[in-house]
Amino acid sequence: MTETNKPEANKRTLTGRVVSDKMDKTVTVLIERRVKHPLLGKIVKSSKKYHAHDANDEYKEGDTVIIEECRPLAKTKAWRVIKLVDKSRSV
Repeated sequence: MTETNKPEANKRTLTGRVVSDKMDKTVTVLIERRVKHPLLGKIVKSSKKYHAHDANDEYKEGDTVIIEECRPLAKTKAWRVIKLVDKSRSV
């Protein structure tokens, strides 16, 4: 199998909410996870923000999107927005 016909590896995907779209071709996506605490047994929310590539600047603040891992595109950007799950309701 040649390099061009090589099937793509499974890439990690995450679902989150766009919290900032102020940068050019980049959105900040907040991923919230609910994890059970190992000692206390309580459900704890943990969150992390990722910078994701948005080539056409089509995603706005409040949208729910799916992002996938890709090669590093910038110093802090190694994710790409795949698709829109839910559009935000504007006021």
